[in-house]
Amino acid sequence: MINFPKDKKIILFDGVCNLCNKTIQMIIKKDKKDIFRFAPLQSDIGLQIVNERGIDTEALDSMILIEPGVAYYSKSEAAIEIAKHLDGYKWLKLAKPIPQGLRDGIYDIVASNRYKWWGKEESCMVPTPELEALFLK
Repeated sequence: MINFPKDKKIILFDGVCNLCNKTIQMIIKKDKKDIFRFAPLQSDIGLQIVNERGIDTEALDSMILIEPGVAYYSKSEAAIEIAKHLDGYKWLKLAKPIPQGLRDGIYDIVASNRYKWWGKEESCMVPTPELEALFLK
């Protein structure tokens, strides 16, 4: 069982996706209250987290937000939950009343085209020494 950092929410992301990496960099910049920690889905810790929770990442092509001991969120629900804590993005909670199927449909279109539209790296992003403490190992 993974011992998560106390009072932190965990974001699992596609570490080779350029859009995902840019999104994580933006979240780090806007996370003024130091709420989030990160792990690429392809990393050992990312794989361990999804396996412990029985999350099928093949069926769930999404960024995943985990609130340890509470719940996990994916797709548009994860985006809305993350945005609630970010300076300048709290307005995204206004999307909550939109039916989740519609929100997730739009999310799925972007997710299925992310490599084509934004590109893909050969390996996961390596955090700078200043940011390394924000990533789970």
